[in-house]
Amino acid sequence: QVQLTESGGGLVQAGGSLRLSCEASGRTLKAASLGWFRQAPGKEREFAACLNWNGATTSYADSVKGRFTVFGMFLQMNSLTPEDTAVYYCAQSRLYGDTCSRATGDYDYWGQGTAVTVSS
Repeated sequence: QVQLTESGGGLVQAGGSLRLSCEASGRTLKAASLGWFRQAPGKEREFAACLNWNGATTSYADSVKGRFTVFGMFLQMNSLTPEDTAVYYCAQSRLYGDTCSRATGDYDYWGQGTAVTVSS
């Protein structure tokens, strides 16, 4: 079983930056794509960013494009706004391919989430 643990969340002022980390432990996958999702209070979990299994391809939600960068097991978040306030989850998928998935159902393992709060 793969365990994923997010860290790096916290409280930040609008315009600030945070870097989230996703640590894998247990029976780690040899190759996996990585997804970052977020869930704001009272809303559905939504896709934020993903990285395909070999790190060659990324994909971003329109709402974070140009501000967030996914690399390795990290999510760099810049120019944060109060609308970015949410619990952020990392997830791994066994899917291979030139792209990564934006669908929660394509991910096999999930972390417990780390809370990000952006104050105005």
